[in-house]
Amino acid sequence: MCTHHACQSRRRFLMAAAGAGLLAACGSGSEGGTGNLVPLEIDLNSSCALDGMLLADYPGPKVQMHYAGRAEPDWFCDTIEMFSIYLNPEQARVVRAIFVQDMGKADWDSPKGHWIDAKTAFYVFGSRRLGSMGPTAASFSIEAEAKAFADEHGGRVLRFNDVTPDMVVLDGGALHDQRM
Repeated sequence: MCTHHACQSRRRFLMAAAGAGLLAACGSGSEGGTGNLVPLEIDLNSSCALDGMLLADYPGPKVQMHYAGRAEPDWFCDTIEMFSIYLNPEQARVVRAIFVQDMGKADWDSPKGHWIDAKTAFYVFGSRRLGSMGPTAASFSIEAEAKAFADEHGGRVLRFNDVTPDMVVLDGGALHDQRM
């Protein structure tokens, strides 16, 4: 039989264990790394969460953003889209992990695999290389590779936390196209 003190201690222990389990199951939230999530791979049906474009049909780095409470990530056909969504003040969902492709290893014209944590990546903004939506930010796991890309294709190297909302406006380019 359990004494009052022993029962309270056992209950506290069980509640603490349950709380720790819940925290582990929920991942690390929007702060920190990717937790225990592993990146998925693009298939022929993977489409962009913003415009429905099939990711496999377009060049440049792709993105997968994992949210708390959802088994499948949102896919983005471009890193600019990812930054725009992530930095949007109305973004209310808890982001568990973001993966981008390491363009130092992936083929630009047909990128597959080579997923890295977006928050630790180096990004080249303003290069002459175009992604699926036009100008994009090439993502790299190694700073020297990002600098070499910028030397060859133009642009400047930034870290994830250096990107600001005004750098990733999604106007689709149509607003500036005088031919339309």
